[in-house]
Amino acid sequence: MTFDFKKEYKEYYRPKNKPEIINIPQFNFIAIRGKGNPNEENGMYQQAISVLYAVAYTLKMSYKTEYKIKGFYEYVVPPLEGFWWQEDEKNIDYLHKEKFHWISVIRLPDFISKKDFDWAVERVSIKKKIDCSKVEFFTFEEGLCIQMMHHGSFDEEETTIEIMNQYLQEKGYRNDFNKSRLHHEIYLSDARKVAPEKWKTVIRHPICKIDKKYE
Repeated sequence: MTFDFKKEYKEYYRPKNKPEIINIPQFNFIAIRGKGNPNEENGMYQQAISVLYAVAYTLKMSYKTEYKIKGFYEYVVPPLEGFWWQEDEKNIDYLHKEKFHWISVIRLPDFISKKDFDWAVERVSIKKKIDCSKVEFFTFEEGLCIQMMHHGSFDEEETTIEIMNQYLQEKGYRNDFNKSRLHHEIYLSDARKVAPEKWKTVIRHPICKIDKKYE
């Protein structure tokens, strides 16, 4: 049976419709960093997504090539994810999306090494004539977080975030944003095929206990 991350790791990809606190371990990703409005047609963000999927599917289908990945098993490519921030971390301006910085990522199975990743990037560059110069092998451990399933368009996320923030106050935690701990979204719906009011997005924020001193 083909391995599906969303089904096997429901705690990471299928949170409840109410806030929950979770510890996220270290994972490896295919990643591209950039800045700008994600809705800009043929903009940097949309180009990055195309490159991420090209590399992801090259790795997924590697078993049909001469290249063999040790420990490989068939799997469903995990959902697209994104880390987002603006220079003013405390006052996010959702109306001016061009101010956003982002790291777009797709999770890699644990058996895929940096060597395997490099092979896929080279293959995509040569076979598909795609510029992969910005793609990186990204290892990241989020640690302690709060997460919740958001239903609806991205512009309505503030309502869900307010519920999360209220929960943190009640439980004695606070958000712990910094340059390496960021607003995180996991996209479970295909925006091209699903109406915005039916989109499902995991929203995840880094947190810490309130008594932790600011660094």
